[in-house]
Amino acid sequence: MILVADVGNTNIVMGVMHEDELVTRFKITTQTSYTSDEYGVLILNILEKNGVYVGDITGSIIGSVVPDIMYSLRKAFEKYIKTKPLIVQAGTKTGIAIKCDNPKEVGADRIVNCVAANELYGSPCIVIDFGTATTYDILNSKSEFIAGITSPGIRISADALWKNTAQLPHVEIKITKGILDAKNTITSMQTGLVYGYIGQVEYIINRAKIEMNEPNLKVIATGGLANIIREGTDVIEVYDPILTLKGLNLIYKKNI
Repeated sequence: MILVADVGNTNIVMGVMHEDELVTRFKITTQTSYTSDEYGVLILNILEKNGVYVGDITGSIIGSVVPDIMYSLRKAFEKYIKTKPLIVQAGTKTGIAIKCDNPKEVGADRIVNCVAANELYGSPCIVIDFGTATTYDILNSKSEFIAGITSPGIRISADALWKNTAQLPHVEIKITKGILDAKNTITSMQTGLVYGYIGQVEYIINRAKIEMNEPNLKVIATGGLANIIREGTDVIEVYDPILTLKGLNLIYKKNI
């Protein structure tokens, strides 16, 4: 079994893969202040609670966009999981050519998502990850990464609205029945946030299809808020909540 870890700005999502099947998945908060022992004990306890014996884990891989956490997390894997983790970085075999000004600037999570999307669903495609930031990554018909777009995540937008206005409250991010459902402060904010975001998603997808001359560009989404966006649009063809974990597993197999 392989332990895979997707380190994001807010959370670390981990999974245990047996061949190509997910055995278990869990999430912990990203804490740059944690020591290797704190991370190691936490991960070990969660694995045991989920019925995974650490002795059955034969390898591990980490994809991270938080450099400050990597020393502690890598040492935690080595000491408590008894594996030396493969780190997704420049030089890691992925099968994806990065056609950008500076390939080293492309985040590990984006590369991992593209590997999974390309191998599981095919190219050309656009991969949307609804996380702390929302990313749109585009692969052409040659499976080359040709563009990556970054926008504030919907929660960041909601927080900015609340923090910078005197009378607007925190609201749950949820889709309303329609824009005419905006009849009070709460539904007004929810409608603006969600349908405004849907508008962004639809425009970027449509623009990509036009600029690439690819009317059948496949649209693949992942991330916790993707389901909310999907309720209000039909442009997302595939929703895969564990796309990143699958990508990490695929990259691990390419590099062993």
